[in-house]
Amino acid sequence: MLARRALPRLQQPFRQYAKRPFSSTELSNGIKMAYELHEPEKGQSAEGPPIVFVHGLFGSKRNHRAISKALVRDLKRPIYAVDTRNHGDSSHDPKHDYIALAEDMELFINHHKIKDGTLIGHSMGAKVVMAVALRKQVKIGNLIPVDNAPVDAALKSDFGKYCVGMRKIEEANVKSLKEADKILEDYEEALPIRQFLLTNLMRAEDGTQKFKVPLKYLTDSLSHLGDFPYKDPDEMRWEGPTLFVRGTQSHYLADDMLPVCGRFFPKFELADIDSGHWVISEKPEEFKRAVIEWLSKRE
Repeated sequence: MLARRALPRLQQPFRQYAKRPFSSTELSNGIKMAYELHEPEKGQSAEGPPIVFVHGLFGSKRNHRAISKALVRDLKRPIYAVDTRNHGDSSHDPKHDYIALAEDMELFINHHKIKDGTLIGHSMGAKVVMAVALRKQVKIGNLIPVDNAPVDAALKSDFGKYCVGMRKIEEANVKSLKEADKILEDYEEALPIRQFLLTNLMRAEDGTQKFKVPLKYLTDSLSHLGDFPYKDPDEMRWEGPTLFVRGTQSHYLADDMLPVCGRFFPKFELADIDSGHWVISEKPEEFKRAVIEWLSKRE
């Protein structure tokens, strides 16, 4: 879920990002999940269980690098910023739904022996972490879904257009980000959205620009990525501490969705931030403060 207003700015339009070191874990289901681990400074002991950060559709672990470093500094907790399957540097697989994404997260958490950790997920990632909590296959301590709700909500038709435009870019064998953006203009007029989508480009060996995300798999998954896999709060409920963070200018977590949130997550609290859907990028200080204040009450 992308929003048209108040999207985060990229510092340099159409900049080709340099590769940064990352780690990957091969899960028992064959998926390799890439991640960045942000840890307290040397000499500092961790003062709480780890945090796991999950990005949204067309995002990656890089989206949460700045906020992860800030939270590590203030909370002194290690943070795993992950790439879900079919995103960033993780494996590609034709199956891309919330059950598969939740299973990957459970295997990742078990592999890294994360106990009582905090799961934070934005947008698509919010539905992933909510599914993990409800499935109760791993023991988590706190849950923070950001600007999404445990409800079925159709994705905007723009997502289909984005996939078409991105495939056109690959077919054109462009060699520059400016050329790619020119093609994408026919499918999205907002520069910030185009910039966000183009962060998924990488330069292939032949010099052409190719997308790191598997466009076919994600295109095929669009019809159900707006859904939530669990429908009956009487059958699945998580009673642990939950903080829903929402942007008050966004529609992904509207007032009429809060009763459903309460049925699935009866101990939930709500933090409203004056922003659009991109809560973390638009208002990083307010988001950081909300998370720190809430987690501090849990200690």
